[in-house]
Amino acid sequence: MEKGKLYIIASPIGNLSDFTLRGIETLKSVDLILSEDTRETDKVLKKYEINIPQISYRDQNHEVVFPKIEASLENGLDLALISDSGTPLISDPGYKLVRDLIKKGFEVVSIPGPCAAISALASSGFPTDKFTFLGFLPKTSGDRSRLIKKYGDLDSTLILYESPFRIEKLLKEIQENLGERYVCLANEITKVHEKILRGNVSLLIGLVKGKHLKGEFVVLVGKEGFSI
Repeated sequence: MEKGKLYIIASPIGNLSDFTLRGIETLKSVDLILSEDTRETDKVLKKYEINIPQISYRDQNHEVVFPKIEASLENGLDLALISDSGTPLISDPGYKLVRDLIKKGFEVVSIPGPCAAISALASSGFPTDKFTFLGFLPKTSGDRSRLIKKYGDLDSTLILYESPFRIEKLLKEIQENLGERYVCLANEITKVHEKILRGNVSLLIGLVKGKHLKGEFVVLVGKEGFSI
């Protein structure tokens, strides 16, 4: 019997119309969907009239559900991995799954599509030839500062993710560790209230200070000396 395949499918990061045709077709063709949050995946499935069973997959339950995933693939079933939004594994669950399946000889196929970091970079006006992506920083101040300093000193655009509740703190950490860098904040990308702010870090601190903000941010930090 031919083994099944795991398809890594990128999903919309806000606007559900951004789902690729190949992503939709592949999702319709699989036997089982591994979802970071089945409630979020339900929104996509409902819009595109897809009726495929789901199970929850997160890094935290990897050891529990992996035997079922492996058995399904051994029995010739095709599976899809989908996160709440964007490309799975990019600051989302999936690395352990892909790593362990490759070790066991299963085929993994990536179906490309939306990614918040790349969308923000493309519209930022920042250099795109070299960039460093860190995703969400650790929670401890010492580790955050160390990473900001280490990677902020590279000759590349630095890309971070941050929640609306900690964006002011992150901007202040950037200022403390890197000085008056030029920064871009991309918020609610592809959604109705999409907003992109650009300027020196002190200006952006003033713009977000005390504000009730919603939606995650993509934060781009220009290399030393860069500005628009």
